[in-house]
Amino acid sequence: MRVKQMTLEPLELTGTSVSPEPGLQPHYRRVVIKISGEALVGDGQFGIDPDVLDIVARELQGAHALGTEIAVMVGGGNIFRGLAGAQRGMNRVTADLMGMLGTVINALALRDALEAHGMPTRVLTAIEMHQVAEPYIRGRAIRHLEKGRVVVFCAGSGNPFFTTDTPAALRAAEIGADLLIKATRVDGIYSADPEVDPNANRLPNLTYLEVLNLRLQVMDNTAITLCMDNRLPLLVLDLFTAGNLARAVSGEHVGSLVSDQAPPS
Repeated sequence: MRVKQMTLEPLELTGTSVSPEPGLQPHYRRVVIKISGEALVGDGQFGIDPDVLDIVARELQGAHALGTEIAVMVGGGNIFRGLAGAQRGMNRVTADLMGMLGTVINALALRDALEAHGMPTRVLTAIEMHQVAEPYIRGRAIRHLEKGRVVVFCAGSGNPFFTTDTPAALRAAEIGADLLIKATRVDGIYSADPEVDPNANRLPNLTYLEVLNLRLQVMDNTAITLCMDNRLPLLVLDLFTAGNLARAVSGEHVGSLVSDQAPPS
């Protein structure tokens, strides 16, 4: 049981500019969007593809233009993965700290792209580095959001032994978000790997317990548990389908939704 894995085709900029579709209205007041570092790679093996970064910024612009308050938790797997470093003999704490610094690089790049599209953006880091970004303070993050700024969280929670999935759920709960969105290269959660099992089905609605019990590879179990404890809905969608984020914050059902409600029969 796993999230569908897909090969990201070369992304074209033509036609991907995202303006709010006519008639869309914000359904969620405040959302946190988890974007993995790997989503920024494009066709390369590591680093940041400027064209992909621009596409991501325009998707966020489309959602932000509706009036929804947008916060982003960015990963760092395209720069350095702490777990991979530990598996090769590095001290796990040191490796995870290096991974956190990778998320800061991504956050700065994302801020630059967002501001190039006219969105005032603030980077808040869990590891203090005053010359680079603001330290994370809950009240400050909320105030930025209330003023219409996009907030980009980085450095995870500042603690080793966690991926950025868990601090994404943590920050969403802390700032009172209405929805946590995992924006990936996949279009939802599947019952099995569709490349192996031709009968695999996309699961549009699941409960938290189903995700945990079926061992679906959606987010870390700790993140799913945090969402369940705080009754925070989790939406998994394809970031690279133009307009998906805007449709999601307007309440349209795209991707797969994980909540405490049983799926309709």
